[in-house]
Amino acid sequence: MKLRLSFDGSRHTSLFGPCDNILKHLASRLCVGIVARGSSITVRGDDRLAKRASRVLAILAKRAKGADLTIVEVDKVIDDAIDQESPFRLSHYRGVTVPRTNGQAEYISSMLGNDLCFCFGPAGTGKTYLAVAMAVSIYKKSAGAKKIILVRPAVEAGEKLGYLPGDIDQKLHPYMRPLFDALSDMMRLDRLRRMIAEEQIEIAPLGFMRGRTLHDAVVIMDEAQNSTRQQMLMFLTRMGPNCKMVVTGDASQVDLDMQRVTSGLADAASRLADMDGIGVVQLDRSDIVRHPLVEKIVKAYGDD
Repeated sequence: MKLRLSFDGSRHTSLFGPCDNILKHLASRLCVGIVARGSSITVRGDDRLAKRASRVLAILAKRAKGADLTIVEVDKVIDDAIDQESPFRLSHYRGVTVPRTNGQAEYISSMLGNDLCFCFGPAGTGKTYLAVAMAVSIYKKSAGAKKIILVRPAVEAGEKLGYLPGDIDQKLHPYMRPLFDALSDMMRLDRLRRMIAEEQIEIAPLGFMRGRTLHDAVVIMDEAQNSTRQQMLMFLTRMGPNCKMVVTGDASQVDLDMQRVTSGLADAASRLADMDGIGVVQLDRSDIVRHPLVEKIVKAYGDD
């Protein structure tokens, strides 16, 4: 689709920034071609993406009347436009989380449509964050889940931490910090503390799962590439009635001694991929939503 829009040519710099840096950012984020000549803008791309771009540009043209735009303002307008379009809206206590890429949309759809979902992907693709958002959304809607259980293998990332002081919660805190960070984005700290105190949210190392039956719960196993084949079997067989499980990991960041043990994540996904009720999603560099440099870093290390 090709769309042509008109704007006040005298505001070219305030709308598109010095050296058209905002124009280039818009084209990259919106996945369309944008050309500005005189007082007109031409947008070329897929019908849906071109229409989204035209809506974003119309909003930005109005905002540019008062002052120069910033990249932060532009990203907020783009994110709002994506939020309004997305059929995958995960509501939580602080708003709504929506997918930013097609891969993330597939991931959310798989989590909602299957009782067990495996997700592989590099750093920054939202594996953990979206899983936590899904769990909080289901719990908030009272859709049968009475608790959220967050699990991680207690494996150091390439360094031995040694003895950690304190009680069990204090010892676990360094391992569970990414999960706490995601939860704190979705609810106030007082609510989070209350839900943990009332065991509506449970955070535990993988080794504590043995012998349990998990029911009426959403269970997330993060950093699953650091589980062994035996640990993964133990974890998956904890699934009880009305239980939904999400297993996430990055095959490029295994901290196990691979000469002695087999990572349980890839092993389980390959064994179970064709079973009904089980989803397997592979995210890639195009799904990275952290700082733009993260995608370049992942690519550089992935090329070895």
